[in-house]
Amino acid sequence: MIPEVIKSLRPKQWIKNLFLLAPLVFDRQLTNISSLWRTFFGLIIFCILSSAVYLFNDILDKKVDANHPTKKNRPIASGKVSIQLAITLGLLLSIGSLLVSYLLSSTFFSICTAYLLMNIFYSKWLKHVPIIDVMIVAAGFLLRVAAGVSLIGVERFSPWLYVVTTLLALFIGFSKRRAELSLLASEANSHRSVFEGYSIEFLDQLITIVSSTTIIAYSLYTFSAPNLPENYSMMLTIPFVLYGIFRYLYLVKVKEMGGEPEDLVIKDRPLQITILCWGVSVIVIFYLL
Repeated sequence: MIPEVIKSLRPKQWIKNLFLLAPLVFDRQLTNISSLWRTFFGLIIFCILSSAVYLFNDILDKKVDANHPTKKNRPIASGKVSIQLAITLGLLLSIGSLLVSYLLSSTFFSICTAYLLMNIFYSKWLKHVPIIDVMIVAAGFLLRVAAGVSLIGVERFSPWLYVVTTLLALFIGFSKRRAELSLLASEANSHRSVFEGYSIEFLDQLITIVSSTTIIAYSLYTFSAPNLPENYSMMLTIPFVLYGIFRYLYLVKVKEMGGEPEDLVIKDRPLQITILCWGVSVIVIFYLL
């Protein structure tokens, strides 16, 4: 049962929590040992807390997931992990992570609490409301960045990055909805009522809007944020962002992928190379030039 329990924690989705590292990197505190350790421990806590959230979500969605073509294989939906065990584990992880988070920072504790409560409301009610469902998911990414900020006391972190994070999360969220709607086709409404408020055409429009504004917002950040190098070298990272978004659009609309965003990052080699090149260029510009 242990492998199934681990699978129910969705460790692959911990990659989303890397957004906690953004303040550390972009505030140029990557070489600050104290900030590095605090962020590292905060990342672990958020991974544990997010696993508790996934457990609660799968518990509430058990009946619906059991009829889904891919989600039916999840441990809770398939019955390999019992509801009682999932509830017990979810409570232990959530309470434990919140208690430890308070030791790091009261603000970090407040953000973790807000993240947990928001996702409980999302899993129970808000995930059934079109547009709001994706905005709540985007808010989760924003809280991750805010959590990273609360741990290190930033001095040069630009508010532009909050905007970029929100827009990027909306882009990924609407792309995921499109992939799910395309996979389920005419049976989409029977799996989740929120799909009644979406269509492929509508989602394509939303994806076009948020992808365009993400590129614009990031581009504006690279030459207008006050904490960047005065030679505008940060603009050299724009091509990586452009290709990354274009590649993601290709995978979603041409390859009809994107139902599990973390799988794209883990499996798609061009996307991995793009993210790596972008990350290396940011490190070089901020710390070596």
